[in-house]
Amino acid sequence: MRYESFLSAPYREFKCSFGGRRMMFEAKEARNSKLAGVPTELKATPFVYKDPMQIPPRQWLYGRHLIRKNLSVTVAPGGVGKSSLTIIQALELASGRKLLGHWNGGPLKVWLFNLEDERSELDRRLSAAMMHYDISDEDLAGRLYVDTGREQELVLATQERDEALLNTALIESLAQEIAERRIDVMIVDPFVSSHRVNEMDNGKIDFVSKTWIRLAEYSNCAIELVHHTRKLNGAAASSESSRGASSLINAARSARVLQRLSEKELSDVGVVSNGSTYFSVRRDKSNLASSGEREIYRTVTVDLGQGDQVGVVEWWEKPDLFRGIKPADTLEVQKAIDGKGLRHSDQATDWCGHTIAQVLSLETVKDKGRIKKLIEAWIASGVLAKKYIKDTKGKEVPVVEVGEWMNA
Repeated sequence: MRYESFLSAPYREFKCSFGGRRMMFEAKEARNSKLAGVPTELKATPFVYKDPMQIPPRQWLYGRHLIRKNLSVTVAPGGVGKSSLTIIQALELASGRKLLGHWNGGPLKVWLFNLEDERSELDRRLSAAMMHYDISDEDLAGRLYVDTGREQELVLATQERDEALLNTALIESLAQEIAERRIDVMIVDPFVSSHRVNEMDNGKIDFVSKTWIRLAEYSNCAIELVHHTRKLNGAAASSESSRGASSLINAARSARVLQRLSEKELSDVGVVSNGSTYFSVRRDKSNLASSGEREIYRTVTVDLGQGDQVGVVEWWEKPDLFRGIKPADTLEVQKAIDGKGLRHSDQATDWCGHTIAQVLSLETVKDKGRIKKLIEAWIASGVLAKKYIKDTKGKEVPVVEVGEWMNA
């Protein structure tokens, strides 16, 4: 495949400097001209209607998140599972298999560039994932490329005083490698390690982001940047809570956020984490498609057999609140609480949940969240009823009684 320069000759000589909100490109060979390299002529293009059937469809490569010639971003707090998730997605795309349930355009060529982990750690994580999903080297057929920042630095731009300078030699090399290898998807993890400019400066981060976009368009590939959130102090994560300047998210066509599931959300459906990480993924910025539903994943432990255990991400469906509970079981619950005046409050010693747990063979402590949800669901449906009676002190307290009896 013949390779042509990604950066035009004039552009290669530009420096980008920022003063307040103004951006100026200055060519080294024409420093006296403030307009060097800046277009000086514009023409209005008349609109010509095209039959929609003649317009090529968008080239989605993975669900509605990755698209050719565009930039996508994944944002997450530390330790939630973003790197593990992108490893599975790289395997999905390279093998063409739907491991996490998403449609993908594979098999495709994928370049996973992790800028933090050492090679041996990446080998562990990839091997564990391939073991878990029964993926062989033949399934990948040489379509997956993996590199680490420990061996090769990937720095698109640096900063000199208040100027952001493109690493043009590296960008040329990167574009050439993508072209020669025919890479369809490039995943860079994390974004902050791919530049050395002030991450709080919107102008400079926009400059770096737009360079990634130009590279994606020129190379006809999809580029995914993995990014950290700032310190959340207990607040829910969103793409807007990404670390540093907001211009990265603004430049992306799709941004999704990972959020760890709370212990309460898990206990409400009777799940104990037991060391596993449960997290949701939600696209909260999507310019080209609807945001879609929240997805939930968890990490499971895979033993490599040589002493190491590695967490691997898999799709997870939140259990049904009424799983394993038949109409006959509900009738037994009604019989057990009928006329007992058992309290609605889970703080009371005679809480109705204790009796319900015995009937359903649940554990009051471990399954407390689920039991409370069951009670409220039965009250809402009329199977149970919340009523008020006077206690020994004459104070009205809520109790749970039978509502509409289940058919025997």
